[in-house]
Amino acid sequence: MDTAPAGVYNPIFYSEAYEANILSFTHEALVSQNGSLEFIPQLAKEWKTNEDQTAITFQLEEGVKWHDGEEFTAEDVVFTYQTIADPGYTEAGGIRTEYVTPLVGYEEYVAGETDEFQGVTADDKYTVTFHFKEPNVNPLYYSSFTIIPKHIFEDIPVSEMPSHPATLDAGEVIGTGPFVFSDMVEREQYVLTRNDDYWNGKPYLDKITWKVVDQSVITSLLETGEIDFVADPNGVPAADYDMVAGYDNIEMMEQTDFGYQLMGFKLNYRTTEDAESGTINPDNWIENPDVADQQVRQAIAYAINRPGLVQGLLHGHGSVINAPIAQQFWAYTEDVPQYEYNPDTAAQMLDEAGYVDADGDGWRDTPEGEEWILDLAYPTGNKIRERSAPIIEENLEEIGINVNLGQASEFSAYIEDIMTNDDQNPEVDLYLLGWSLGSGDPDPNGLWNIEAAYNISRWNNPKSDELINKGLKTPEAFEQSFREQVYAEWQNLYATDLPAVLLYAQNKIYAYNERLQGVDPLPYSFINNPHLWWVNDAQ
Repeated sequence: MDTAPAGVYNPIFYSEAYEANILSFTHEALVSQNGSLEFIPQLAKEWKTNEDQTAITFQLEEGVKWHDGEEFTAEDVVFTYQTIADPGYTEAGGIRTEYVTPLVGYEEYVAGETDEFQGVTADDKYTVTFHFKEPNVNPLYYSSFTIIPKHIFEDIPVSEMPSHPATLDAGEVIGTGPFVFSDMVEREQYVLTRNDDYWNGKPYLDKITWKVVDQSVITSLLETGEIDFVADPNGVPAADYDMVAGYDNIEMMEQTDFGYQLMGFKLNYRTTEDAESGTINPDNWIENPDVADQQVRQAIAYAINRPGLVQGLLHGHGSVINAPIAQQFWAYTEDVPQYEYNPDTAAQMLDEAGYVDADGDGWRDTPEGEEWILDLAYPTGNKIRERSAPIIEENLEEIGINVNLGQASEFSAYIEDIMTNDDQNPEVDLYLLGWSLGSGDPDPNGLWNIEAAYNISRWNNPKSDELINKGLKTPEAFEQSFREQVYAEWQNLYATDLPAVLLYAQNKIYAYNERLQGVDPLPYSFINNPHLWWVNDAQ
């Protein structure tokens, strides 16, 4: 992979795709998904919902062992969800509360009004039940979170979990998956060793090693056989497609990305107190006046040559999208504002909004006649994203917007800055980021709910939350056609209010050495049943 993981290998605390590359081999959930995005058994072998859809009960696989030999039981499932619901979880940096908010007793537990979390219960050693406050249209989705071991973390305060060795250190990270995270040279390589006692069958491969190398040399290492595959999150650079396709020893496959790249608008900032405590309270947010005008955001969307990015940087291996739901989902629609590249329209809209050059220096000023500079932040690692930044700067400057292109920062520091340190970064107006979307359901709560940690724009639109919640409201939401209509309305609202400009969905281009067998990528990941991978030149 082209970027080093930030270093958090705990499923309830990790934040980016590079860490997920490790966790995909080491940890598991009750259920997984197949190529049609249907939920299938994993640590649970079967399940049943009650008549009114307020509970789902799972029968777990028996004899599953954690990497340290301890038995996996229903208590581990309860503990995982109880930890995510804990009052100290978000303060510790946790961001996955969407999995527990629909569960019985969450509000009381997170508020500290009770010491008992009733949302998930162990009926016996191998039976666990999820209890929902209301009939739920997605019980399998909410039950699909990756499980962590109770016996490792039960005596660790939630506030200390992110810094615990079992979260950070190779050899200490414990899962149930087919490979053990056994060793690492930080920022260079990460070693996964076969779990001989894997419950689903002993893996064929002895070892898998992730190497961190610059994107510019990945393809040459593929050709020489020094690496065997390049996959998520960035895959083979589109510019290298024809060259890599010509390698005699390499197999390639291309599919639509389950996600997108965006340029977000930092609409609001958290206060220092809220940022330090991990609190997300929209009532305390401080508006960013530089991008507060919806018409200004729309003008900026018209000014960015997104088709040019797809053709010039992706060499046509991608598409411009305008709605923030994965294209593979039934809920995705293009019946939203399109913002086709038109600098003249962009300039006219800014003129109408009062953003004109008041002092004759060649740059647009605010309607009050004050200097207007937009600060654009972006991370290193993804070379296409890095190359997008100066192109976007140029596009915006062509219509008179003075853009300050910041120095690219290493990804782990960057995501910390734009995600949690709102109060320390009032200079960030625009940011570049990519999202690998969840495949479980098109529900956009995790990214765009007002109080979602991943709502980095701090988009505060009550109508958005109203529609998001309506899409899950039963009994109407049991009909997919109803949800499809609601999500279409929400996507139109998103594309109109525009908390971010969706730049493109880059096709995933996977490449792997033909000696690697058993590869069967899913729509959202190259890593699928790696215990069944093998090489035809094994010694």
